[in-house]
Amino acid sequence: MNFGFTEEQELLRAEVRKFLDQNASLEEVRRIAETDEGFDRALWNRMAELGWVGLTVPEVHGGVGLDLVTMLVLLEETGRTLFPSPLVSTVIASQAIERFGSEAQQAKWLPGLADGSKIGSFALIEASDDLRPQGVALRGKADGDAILLSGTKTLVPDGAVADVHVVVFRSGDAADAISLALVEKDTDGLRTTALTTMDLTKRTARLDFGDVRIGRDALLGETGTAANAVAWLVDLGAALVTAESVGAAENALAITTQFAKERVQFGEVIGRFQGVKHPLAEMYVDIESIRSLVYYAFWALSEGDPDAARAVARAKALASEVIPGVGIDGVQLHGGVGYTWEYDIQLYLKRGKWMRPIFGDADHHYERLARMGDL
Repeated sequence: MNFGFTEEQELLRAEVRKFLDQNASLEEVRRIAETDEGFDRALWNRMAELGWVGLTVPEVHGGVGLDLVTMLVLLEETGRTLFPSPLVSTVIASQAIERFGSEAQQAKWLPGLADGSKIGSFALIEASDDLRPQGVALRGKADGDAILLSGTKTLVPDGAVADVHVVVFRSGDAADAISLALVEKDTDGLRTTALTTMDLTKRTARLDFGDVRIGRDALLGETGTAANAVAWLVDLGAALVTAESVGAAENALAITTQFAKERVQFGEVIGRFQGVKHPLAEMYVDIESIRSLVYYAFWALSEGDPDAARAVARAKALASEVIPGVGIDGVQLHGGVGYTWEYDIQLYLKRGKWMRPIFGDADHHYERLARMGDL
């Protein structure tokens, strides 16, 4: 099986890298990350105009209509520069609406999500920090023709800037009785609080639902039947952040390698020392191993292959173990200066710390693999 990229995909990679090199240097990323919204609306709009935000949205709804493997190419490059944007969150929301929404919901939301005028988020995590259906406590109670949502979602990616939230809620007492709904940002009873995390390039929020009333036309699918849909969306999210993280780790290695070629100690550049060369080589091998796993995971998701869940679990489990270590080793190989604000390598350490738990850490995905193998 050929897992190589097409000529068009390689051209896309080159164009994205050129765009980001010109507009999103790490100096610019630092500036953007410290703004109130945490991303640059002008750059976001330019990316949308180029078709990158709506890359996987069907053409009939204003998107480009390409597959998830092509999105992988884009994410590797945005990860390389730690580009702050709500891209991952918006892709998850658009995929949720495309796959599980009605024609009316698709017509209402997909064009805006494709052209960048609307931003989406996926609200799943709660205080339990359990990605499985039994971890969902936010309750949806029938009230005539409406549903009242009560509870809290936390660490919602890009929740403070999202126009529409894809919300997972409990609609029954059975463990798997969960549902999906679209909740607009200005809905009465919804309170949004921006949260501060270690990685300023990745913003999150808490959503408090105080008897938020939604119509049944806001449901994605039938009530109480969304367990499989949510599992697929979690796998999608895990794949997307892993793809970004591969790009980030690759550039962390490049930055550290360049430092090792320039830093002189004991009359020699430190890159000559085995204590530096060997960790760099190990970082390279680890990154390439994850890259192979995530490429296969994207192919499996895109093709609807039965092995997709296993492929994603393998990729995210290894990435959650290894990529934080790439940041740690990068900082250590810089010596004491690696921890300082002036050096860029500390930004990649923070990204590694951020990606480790999001959409499941290594333990979560190794346990999934064990259950899939009936162990």
